[in-house]
Amino acid sequence: MTDSLQHYRNGAVVHLRLYRPALHNAFDADLIESLTAALVAIRADRTVRVVVLEGAGPSFSAGADLNWMHSMITASQEENRVDALALARLMRTLDDLPHPTIARVHGAAFGGGVGLIACCDIAIGSDEAKFGLTESRLGLLPAVISPYVIAAIGARQARRWFATAEQFDAAEAQRIGLLHAVVPADELDAAIKRQIDLLLKAGPLATSHAKLLVRRVDGEHDREKLDRDNADLIARLRVSPEGQEGLIAFLEKRKPGWAI
Repeated sequence: MTDSLQHYRNGAVVHLRLYRPALHNAFDADLIESLTAALVAIRADRTVRVVVLEGAGPSFSAGADLNWMHSMITASQEENRVDALALARLMRTLDDLPHPTIARVHGAAFGGGVGLIACCDIAIGSDEAKFGLTESRLGLLPAVISPYVIAAIGARQARRWFATAEQFDAAEAQRIGLLHAVVPADELDAAIKRQIDLLLKAGPLATSHAKLLVRRVDGEHDREKLDRDNADLIARLRVSPEGQEGLIAFLEKRKPGWAI
């Protein structure tokens, strides 16, 4: 890992920690590249069961780094496009990761930081966290992260927050769907552990297919095709080694072999 990203592992759980604490873990090209590379490596590792994304210091991520933003002013339109595509690749890599992902959110989460949260499967925040999609104050928009934020909070909410750049608190983030739960700051780690424990009790194949199932069902308008595809999926899972072990373990009143 580079200086801007820490990587540590506890059994089958990988923690990726944004590590620019003095800058509130603001994005720059190096952090984007490092985080993307780490996610690509994790994707190929079948021994990983859960990925936790977190920030060092007082914030989760305060959005774009000032020096990085300054470089955009003098860059050409094509250079800005290439730069934006790097961020787009990061978001898509996180969103498509087959492993279950958890965002551990505290402090400030602005701009691209909100995008990371929206790309994670589970998002738990402390009650003192603050959020904002503040790009419009600069005459910009959160274009690259918009598919994931809109999927998380819905089009109606996105129209408000994208346009106003208004900051909002953790309770509002939970109300609109960006966070799944809000807990006191001193209970955040315990709340994250509860989610990890639940995921480690579930079948690895099932958890990796969960987001694919949701995405496919959400985007499919042919109901007959949807029924056929879902029947095919559950049939494959039932006869798979994992499905067989899960069903037999249930009937034998014991834990399945994957449960940690």
